[in-house]
Amino acid sequence: MIHPIVTFGHAALRRKAAPVQEVDDALRALVNDMLETMYASRGLGLAAAQIGRAERVCVIDVPLEVEKEACRKANAHIAMPLALVNPEITAHEGKQRNDEGCLSFPEIGAPITRANTVTVAFTDLTGVRREVTASGLLARAIQHEVDHLNGILLVDKMSAMQKLSVAGQLRRLRAQG
Repeated sequence: MIHPIVTFGHAALRRKAAPVQEVDDALRALVNDMLETMYASRGLGLAAAQIGRAERVCVIDVPLEVEKEACRKANAHIAMPLALVNPEITAHEGKQRNDEGCLSFPEIGAPITRANTVTVAFTDLTGVRREVTASGLLARAIQHEVDHLNGILLVDKMSAMQKLSVAGQLRRLRAQG
């Protein structure tokens, strides 16, 4: 089922997500809905908060072909799509600065600095705790979605000048949200 994506100004985006207590069929159905919603919106990631839900879960699907060559090799062992339940970034290294967008900020993007490589611990859909290390765009997507689960938004990562340049768009989104 495709859900509407909430946009900047909606209270759900600022709430810290509640830890998932049990991986069950209801959670797996939510993850399937989130993937369907993400694909329909042509996104690479989606957090539960972006569809107005409070669970600490996000989904990510970064096709290998959109990664830089070095990251393709580094990330080849990570099966997509990823469903991260109760994710925690446990390590990060390096820096990358690239354009970043968000489904909750349609038509708004900005260059954002993030770690180039991250390690994330999470529970998978079988209830097993796992850990993966990712680089490049996949690392960026993981950081972005974990930020959502903590109530941190794209606009919070923008410089004052970047915010000023999109102030009108942000006002319109806030009024709609």
